[in-house]
Amino acid sequence: MTSEKLYRVQKEDLPKLQQLLTICFAEDPLYQALIPDKETRERLQPELFSCDLTEFFETCEIYADSPEFKSLLVVSDESKPYSLFHHYAVRIRATLSTEGWLIKEDPSLKTFWNFIYGKDYLNSSWTDQLHQTERLHVIYLAVDPAHQHHGLAEMLMNEVIHYAQVHKMLVSLETHNPNNVSFYEHLGFKVYGVVEKPHFNLKQYCMIREAQAE
Repeated sequence: MTSEKLYRVQKEDLPKLQQLLTICFAEDPLYQALIPDKETRERLQPELFSCDLTEFFETCEIYADSPEFKSLLVVSDESKPYSLFHHYAVRIRATLSTEGWLIKEDPSLKTFWNFIYGKDYLNSSWTDQLHQTERLHVIYLAVDPAHQHHGLAEMLMNEVIHYAQVHKMLVSLETHNPNNVSFYEHLGFKVYGVVEKPHFNLKQYCMIREAQAE
C-alpha cells in the first residue's frame, strides 16, 4: 500500500510509536485477557510493542497521520511478493524476542502460557479462510487518547479503503473491542466471524470489506 497523504514511518520513529501503542492499548481487552495482572502488563506492553514494530517495519507498511504521531496505521499488503526465507527469519526473531520478555517479566510462566493458548487472537490465522491474496490486512489502528474524536481513525482507514478500491482489493482486520465494531461497519466492513477460545472471556471480531462496484 502507498499513500501520498500519510507520513511513512522511518526506523528512527519506532521508539515514539512504541510509546503511542503503549498508551493506546493500556486498557485494551486483548491485553487485559492475556496479561491480567496490571503491573505485569505495564512492564510487558512496551517491550511487546517494540518487538512488533521491529518486525512490522521489515514486513509491512507503517504510517502515521503526521510526524507528530497522533495516530498510527500498520498494514500488510498480502498481494506483494516477498522472500519466504526473510519473512520467516524476521518472524522467528520477533517470536523469540517476545517469548523472552514474557518469561522475564513473569517467571511464573502464566503469561507465557496465556499467549500460547491465545495464539489465535494474535496471528490473524482466520484470514486463511478468505483464500484471497489481493488483500490488505490492517494490523494496528491506534489514535492517541488525547486526539481521539477528531476524525483521525477514519482518515487513516479512508486511505486504506481508497487504495483497496482503486486496486480492487479486499480489506481485512480484527478487533477485540466490541465498541469498535460499529465504527468499522460505518466504513463498509461486515463481521466475517467471531473467534472465541476456551479459558478467555474475550471475543475477536473478524471483519472484511470488499471492493465496491463502480
